Amino acid sequence: MAEPPEKQLSILSFVAHATRGLIRDPNARRKTMFVVVLAALVLLFSGSTFLESALNPREHPIWFILFWLLCAWLALTAMLLAIFDMLMVRAAARKAERILRSQLPQTETPDSPRSTRLRQSSGAAEQSTRSTSTD
Repeated sequence: MAEPPEKQLSILSFVAHATRGLIRDPNARRKTMFVVVLAALVLLFSGSTFLESALNPREHPIWFILFWLLCAWLALTAMLLAIFDMLMVRAAARKAERILRSQLPQTETPDSPRSTRLRQSSGAAEQSTRSTSTD
């Protein structure tokens, strides 16, 4: 029996699948953020210390520009991943709050925030009826 030939995975398809996995999995996203920030810090430190002579902008302007563009790209990637993670955490918290609110009984208790609003509004209604009744 002849086996079917293996399908070659294109680079674009691989990048799309890897990105989708990083976006969907919070643990992978946070580990990626850690690695990206660590790499940016290592590049920043090495560019400022022992690679300083190789990255002299007067002698090697192309290397200088490429190196610092790479550092900026890594920093921007980490920042965008952090903002995305923050938004995902907030969305998950709102969803969990909606689920909890739907599961809680809808009865009013003296300790609930709604009951204080009701008391305040009923107190305002009582005051308006008092002022009209004394006239």
